[in-house]
Amino acid sequence: MQLNRLFFLIGILVMVCACRSDFETVASKGDLVFSQDTIFLNTVFSTISSSTYQLKVYNKSNNDISIPSIRLGKGLNSKYRMTVDGMSGNQGKLFQDVTLLAKDSLYIFIEATVNSADANPTDFLYTDQIQFGSGTNLQKVELVTLVKDAVFLFPQRLSNGSKETIPVGNKTVEGFYLDDNELHFTNQKAYVIYSYAGVPSGKTAVFDAGARVYFHANSGLIVGNNASLQINGNSSSTNQHENEVIFQGDRLQSDYADVPGQWKTVWLNEGATNNSINHLTIKNASIGLLIQNNNGSNVSIKNTQIYNSTHYGIFAQNGKITAENLVINNAGEAALGCVYGGNYTFTHCTFNNNWNNSSQQAVTLSNFKSGAVPETNALSKATFNNCIIYGAYSNELELNKKTGAAFEYQFNNCLIKMDSKSAATNPLYQFTTDAAHYNAIILNQDPKFQSVSKNKLNIDGTSAAFAKGNSAYLIPLDITGTTRTLPPDLGAYQSKPFVN
Repeated sequence: MQLNRLFFLIGILVMVCACRSDFETVASKGDLVFSQDTIFLNTVFSTISSSTYQLKVYNKSNNDISIPSIRLGKGLNSKYRMTVDGMSGNQGKLFQDVTLLAKDSLYIFIEATVNSADANPTDFLYTDQIQFGSGTNLQKVELVTLVKDAVFLFPQRLSNGSKETIPVGNKTVEGFYLDDNELHFTNQKAYVIYSYAGVPSGKTAVFDAGARVYFHANSGLIVGNNASLQINGNSSSTNQHENEVIFQGDRLQSDYADVPGQWKTVWLNEGATNNSINHLTIKNASIGLLIQNNNGSNVSIKNTQIYNSTHYGIFAQNGKITAENLVINNAGEAALGCVYGGNYTFTHCTFNNNWNNSSQQAVTLSNFKSGAVPETNALSKATFNNCIIYGAYSNELELNKKTGAAFEYQFNNCLIKMDSKSAATNPLYQFTTDAAHYNAIILNQDPKFQSVSKNKLNIDGTSAAFAKGNSAYLIPLDITGTTRTLPPDLGAYQSKPFVN
């Protein structure tokens, strides 16, 4: 009985469906509604596909309609391509008689692969339209893409199908050595690096002011034995940072602007020599600068910013660094990590860490490395002058000392965030009584950075760091090229009223 009833219901349903007029459509009258009237696709490198963008098209009428055509304005020659509700149409450029039911919507997904020669030579924009219908019923959605011309650097594939590798210490990594004609990075075009680009022994990689280098996932730059790195950036007068040298990942869409870990690191390996860095910005790496066993050759770092590193902004193992006007913000482990000894001087630097991790630090120092032979190594010098060491965690300075090797450190006129109760019984943190290691320390006062989340670590006159520096350590110009007043402020920035 129940089975007969089921068959009866199915029969009624079939008859109802057969009588429906849902698919008796009327032509679109040009009253479609769109989720946006202009789609700005992310900036793309020449010949590299963009991300996929979405447009939603609504039929708010009470009629099922047929859209006579959905097409790209430049037709089959367009550098854009689409899918419409999962359909590919004619080469992703032209769709005809697309049905859209009453009170319903459809999705269009758009991508672009554009050569720089296709873009407007004055503004580097490539544009087109998605056109719906024609004549008096024509509706349009604009498409806009900024195209960057770029030099692509990548390893060659060997005859056995594998890719080139280069040695790093006692191991190898996928990568390639830069040729002589690839060692000079100018500001004429962007550079996109796949895998590790290595600077050969005896050679120097030079980066001109305004150079832009984009690293693909798992890529980086290696400066090895007897090789050198020269970053020749300069101060900029606009928000475009036109004279900064910038290293970042190659995902250019806005969603990736502050995502850490998009590429590996700039690796100054053992034996790298005569390295000089000025006005460099490093963003969204795993480790911004990895400096290993270069204690015999100083790394000079000036006017440099390192942001959003998965592990460390700078990670130095037995390194030698002289830094001034250095800013490091947000890292998964430490903004600055100097381990296994070394020799370091930091003047007018700002180290901040607001990473969401209870064990993160702004600065960590040690004279040992687990598993090393020998395990300890002399920290012959770690001097911080007129610096800010701050962050979200209660203790932003970590000192790890083991017996068996020197552990020399000194903080002069620094603002430090450190829980005084937890440090009270530790002889390494006697900020007020240990004059051999601490002078004029400001504890746990807010530097009042403009916006940590936006990597704006500049200060104004209300900051606890205002006019607290010692003129004996003065760097006359701050990181922006502004003249410092006396007594100087702590950190990399001369105080100014905030400008949004």
